[in-house]
Amino acid sequence: MSQYKLDYLDLLEAESIHIMREVAGQFERPALLFSGGKDSITLVQLALKAFKPGKIPFPLVHIDTGHNFPEAIKYRDEVVERTGAKLIVRNVADTIKAKGLKEQSGKFASRNALQSYTLLDTIEEFGFDACIGGARRDEEKARAKERIFSVRDEFGAWDPKRQRPELWNLYNGKIAKGENVRVFPISNWVELDVWNYIKREKIELPSIYFTHEREVLIHGEYLVAVSPFIRIDEGDIIETRRVRYRTVGDMTCTAAVESTASTIDDIVAEIHKTNISERGETRIDDQISEAAMEDRKKNGYF
Repeated sequence: MSQYKLDYLDLLEAESIHIMREVAGQFERPALLFSGGKDSITLVQLALKAFKPGKIPFPLVHIDTGHNFPEAIKYRDEVVERTGAKLIVRNVADTIKAKGLKEQSGKFASRNALQSYTLLDTIEEFGFDACIGGARRDEEKARAKERIFSVRDEFGAWDPKRQRPELWNLYNGKIAKGENVRVFPISNWVELDVWNYIKREKIELPSIYFTHEREVLIHGEYLVAVSPFIRIDEGDIIETRRVRYRTVGDMTCTAAVESTASTIDDIVAEIHKTNISERGETRIDDQISEAAMEDRKKNGYF
């Protein structure tokens, strides 16, 4: 009798690969949303395994706010060159200009919410009927209740009351004209799973995930990178600290954490010791209100 057993990472990987193949089979024009962060590079690795020996059969799409960490942009381009994937980049700055949108003002003025307009325009431009994203249920409560196949209406909005049942491994991608689906293949993973998978698969990452010295503005409990995109006021405390990033977002709304973790094993050890989620500890934009993420999703956000 065979003694072959799958460990939990194999099971998570198998589920995610199945979802990737379901997307390729059910939709005509899917795309993979790629930011250069650990979750989206995990998606790229899963897509490579799902469709090998062929190339990834859909493009990578980056909605560029113009406020990205340079390390993430450099890494994005390296991934595209290494994998041979097609990359589509659309800029939020162009959308702001074309639509006359009003940007946030203030100390940490973010373009995060405005990404939705650019994403919806990109979906319309290329006719995408499914967009694969790296959201996970453990990150945030709005994401915790969202389905793996998340139907969006013709305006890109998410209505939690319209969610479909997902029984076992059956996913319903049937949509009406103008609608699209956001698909989250690693929805059932947690942060620790992602890091253990990255370690097992020997996936390279942007350097900002590991400890480095950075000039930061101390804003309450947040350490915000000094950059041209934030406002420095008289009396602000700026120090050079040894930090890393748990999640990669815009420089304006993503805080660093103090850390000496220089390896994946170090990072895994840190995660074991914390009881605060990565977004809870680092994402300033999620602190606007209790329903900040859900409100953005209802307006077309990732």
